[in-house]
Amino acid sequence: MKAAIYPGSFDPVTFGHIDIIKRAATIFDTLIVSVLNNERKSSLFSVDERVKLLREVTKDIPNVEIDSFDGLLVDYAAKKDVHVVVRGLRAITDFEYELQNAQTNRLLSKGELDTMFLTTSLEYAYLSSSAVKEIARFGGDISACVPKYEEQIIIDKLNSLK
Repeated sequence: MKAAIYPGSFDPVTFGHIDIIKRAATIFDTLIVSVLNNERKSSLFSVDERVKLLREVTKDIPNVEIDSFDGLLVDYAAKKDVHVVVRGLRAITDFEYELQNAQTNRLLSKGELDTMFLTTSLEYAYLSSSAVKEIARFGGDISACVPKYEEQIIIDKLNSLK
């Protein structure tokens, strides 16, 4: 069985993330979408909330599992016995950052963990979770960025922080 991990913050889940999830799910028998618990990052949503959002937006993709982890990706991948990481690329700046991470993960895993890059579909190339939060924070329309299910959740979360 071919499995891969698609790790990320997913704070919040965007159409760009969903695009990568759907496409990777056609390549692998199992795709584990896993939320990184990064305490150095100030997240809008808790890990549990992000897991819940991901479960909702991927509920119709049978070979997708949602999980979370903290620590090193190489340790998590070894624990899951998965040898491929999927990462999405929007622009050349993403590639430089992701290439360095891929090389580091390959080194730390002693060659056991490879990274597969998928370029984001052009209609989502501009999209980032940070941009979604910024647009929503100023009352902008985020309907082109996230599923309908998430729109009010994001707005309510931002309003609760005021």
